[in-house]
This record gives sequence, structure tokens and C-alpha cells, in this order.
Amino acid sequence: MTSRRPIIIDTDPGHDDAFALLLAFASPLELEVLGITTVAGNVPLDKTTNNALRLRDLAAAPGVPVYRGCERPLVNRLVTAEYVHGESGLDGPDLPPPVGGVEKAHAVDYLVETLRSAAEPVTVCILGPMTNVAMAIIKAPDITESVAEFVIMGGSFHAGGNITPTAEFNIFVDPHAAHVVFESGVPTTVMPLDVTHQAQATPSRIAPLRSLGTAVGTAVTEMLQFVERFDVAHGFEGFPLHDPTVIAYLIDPSMFELRRGRVRVALESGLVHGMTVADWIMRDGASPNAAVALQIDADRYFGLIAERFAAF
Repeated sequence: MTSRRPIIIDTDPGHDDAFALLLAFASPLELEVLGITTVAGNVPLDKTTNNALRLRDLAAAPGVPVYRGCERPLVNRLVTAEYVHGESGLDGPDLPPPVGGVEKAHAVDYLVETLRSAAEPVTVCILGPMTNVAMAIIKAPDITESVAEFVIMGGSFHAGGNITPTAEFNIFVDPHAAHVVFESGVPTTVMPLDVTHQAQATPSRIAPLRSLGTAVGTAVTEMLQFVERFDVAHGFEGFPLHDPTVIAYLIDPSMFELRRGRVRVALESGLVHGMTVADWIMRDGASPNAAVALQIDADRYFGLIAERFAAF
């Protein structure tokens, strides 16, 4: 086994996805990014894919392939979040058009083929709706044997929802896909709103990013200047950096406190649609299917991001 953890990042960029991708690219000693798969979520698929390509260019990582994935959830119509991320999904910085394009293979086929042929188990980081990963499991259930771990940004257990009173956005968009992933039997770690709402990009925490004076420093500063308007208007001190918690956990899990439980997803329509519920005491003989992060050392988290981004 290599010293670096091989990962695939499934994503729907998205400002916080951008920070996650950049953090992964900036951590080559710990992480080997095998590929990026895109999915519809924060904005439609054409835009999430274009954003992934532009972020690959920003990070100067042309060797990482990008695969275009699913355009819509398994069952429901697509719900997007331009009201947060802007029409492009990455409004704020003036990033140039991408230099390279996507690979020919569909993201689901890439996931199946890569996991089936992997020399060692691969960690799959899921930053958006879980449609691609669920489709891969449905198509080829044997791939779960080659997954070291799913690390997911999604759900909410005590913090309430961020798209409805009960649901977090990624789960809400495709709860049926989330159900498939949580019931897959693969070791799973979850970064819910309970943790990500503690990771707010306050002025003091992001001051080191603003002072970098690099292309990446300027871009991420402009991203935050655009996107924080929504969360500040809703009572936050700054934009919660949701998705980079997934990458930070892989780099330094000691900054998180986790609790094991049985996570279930509400598939019903109405008020509970997409709600995540955890059974912490294993009623009726249930067994845990996930480790859920409930606390984060937010200052260490932002220190890690600033340290790694300074290397670009």
C-alpha cells in the first residue's frame, strides 16, 4: 500500500466544493487524487463540470481527469442553489475558461471501472448529491469491496436544515441516492451541518487567505466575498466552509469528534423529505452504518486551509 491515500472526489462545484478541491490538490503528501466526477447539484451539470475544469486549471493540476456524471437525481426533479452560488455556481472570481476538457467516459462508468481495477481500496469523497455513487453501486454492487471509505458532506442531525427546516441540501436533492450509499455496507464518515456550521469563514479566520497575494488567494477571497452575503444575511458570521471538512478529515482526523450511529434518510415527500436521522443507541438490534462528526476544531481547520493554500 502507498503512503498516500488514493481518493476520488465526486462534486458539484459550488464555492465550498472549490475550497475542498483546492485543499485536496494542495495536499499531495497525504492524498492522491485519482479523478474528479461531477454531478448536478448546486447548479446544473454543464456548470458544475465547467467549474471543476476551471478549478483544476487554477490549481495547476492538469493531470487529474474530470468525468461528467448524472444530470438529475434518481427519482426527483433537480433542485439547484443559484440563490447561494450565483448563476455560474462559482460567481465572484473571474476565472478563465478551462484549458482542457472532460474525459469521454461517463462518471458512473469511471467509478465502476476504477474501483474494480484498483490495486488498493479507494476512498470516495462525496461533496454533493450522491447520484453518481449510488448509480455506480446499483450498476455494479461488487465495487463496494474496493471502497476503503465513503466520506460525505451531507445531512443534519441537531442543527436543522439549510434548504428546509429538516433537510440539508445535498441529501434533499437526491435522498434516494443517499439511501443507497448509506445502506451499501461501506465504512462511512459523515460531515453534517452540525459540524460545518461551526466552520464559519469569519474575518479573522480568513485573513491569512486574503493576504496571500497569489492567484489562488485572490480567487478564494473573491469567492468568499460573493457567497458570504447569503449566510451573513441569515445570521452567520461568515460562509460555512462545508465541503472542505471532508478533505480536512482525511488529512487530520484528530480535529474532529465523531459518534457512531445508524443513519437513515427520509424518502417521503413533504416536510421531512431528505431529513437524516441517526439512531445513537441501536434500537431493535440496529447496527451502526456511519461515524458522524459532531465537533470540529474550527481554528485548526482554517489554519490547515491557509497553510496548504499558501503553497500554491
